[in-house]
Amino acid sequence: TPQRLIAGILPDLLVKGGDYKPEEIAGSKEVWANGGEVLVLNFEDGCSTTNIIKKIQQDKKG
Repeated sequence: TPQRLIAGILPDLLVKGGDYKPEEIAGSKEVWANGGEVLVLNFEDGCSTTNIIKKIQQDKKG
């Protein structure tokens, strides 16, 4: 699960996009307990993993 992975890695910074509350993000408690920071970023119109993948696929086709 993401929480187990995050607890194992213990990043200094945990970032999630969307309308989450920081305390709702998997692994946030572990990151905070280790002195790390948890941030929630707003969505950017047109900027998504899906769009990035489509662009890469189009570039490969030429």
